[in-house]
Amino acid sequence: MLSTIFLLKGKNFHDLNQLDIYSYPEDIVRNNNKDFIEKIIFGHDQGMIREGFRSSQTVLRNHDINKKNQDNFIIGIPIPQKIDENNIYTISINSKMIIGLIFDEEDNPYDFKEIFEDLSYELINNEKCCSFEDELEIENLLITLFIDLRRYGDEILAKYPEVSFQPVGMFIKVFLFGIDESGKTSLVRRIKTGQFDDNFFAPTRKFDIKYVQKEKDFLAFWDIPGQISFREKWLKGIQDSNILVYMIDVANQLRFEESKQEFWNVINEEVTPEIPLLILGNKIDLINHSKDNNQKQLTRIENEIIDYFEFHKLRDREWNFLFTSVKTNYNIETVLNTIFSLTSHI
Repeated sequence: MLSTIFLLKGKNFHDLNQLDIYSYPEDIVRNNNKDFIEKIIFGHDQGMIREGFRSSQTVLRNHDINKKNQDNFIIGIPIPQKIDENNIYTISINSKMIIGLIFDEEDNPYDFKEIFEDLSYELINNEKCCSFEDELEIENLLITLFIDLRRYGDEILAKYPEVSFQPVGMFIKVFLFGIDESGKTSLVRRIKTGQFDDNFFAPTRKFDIKYVQKEKDFLAFWDIPGQISFREKWLKGIQDSNILVYMIDVANQLRFEESKQEFWNVINEEVTPEIPLLILGNKIDLINHSKDNNQKQLTRIENEIIDYFEFHKLRDREWNFLFTSVKTNYNIETVLNTIFSLTSHI
């Protein structure tokens, strides 16, 4: 499984202190130890990139040779490396930068050769999404590549190997989205482990896939961060989903308008309206509702939320709304049952 993507950029690869290092979702430089980076640079082409060229191996994709122009970046051939028990796959850009992938030890980087080359060329030259001069552009390039390569690995190459041993069961891709601090990652942790960490308050800053097995069925939860810088990537992750799950923090009404806007930004652009939708009003435990008149009050709050978010405008899509409390485990089993019910036709 692809765990990290990184980019190394600098005028002088001899001086690591002058090297710009970008990585997602993990930092590849720990405790200021750059020995790992040194090995990557040297292992890429035995040090030739330090001289500013890779004439023996740097080529354009064959089918794009005729399109070459002075504005195109030259994408090198992917180079496999084994460093400190990490499987690493690196390509050079204009012989002056390195984009690299870090895989788990059991993975074969060659499985990603064609998709790595094609995606890099498409994003960098055809879509021209990155000039490599702006840090935000570089970050977005790495996130986009990471999501697309993880999707390829998880859905095309593997699609969770145990599925092949469960011919009767279903494989369900659950796309979980919502603005930051709504409780998405805590929900997946609760479903997968049954646990809730009361001290875990750090917002998720990385895309992740978690697999959950329920009897003969498998669910792949695609958990996408909700911070503003990640939201434009939501639509990329939705592809091939079997169900969308949108989470709202019902205890934070100050962010209702933001949450509503981001929800409809996705729904209005999403090209597969037949995908069912489950809306979760999380953190209901923080709302001070009467125990004596609990159900009546919950119904009133639900109607108010549906009216405010205008969920009644949803068309050509089966949808449902549930209150949840990940902290108290309220309705979590119902969430799973509803996912299975809404996807029973696949």
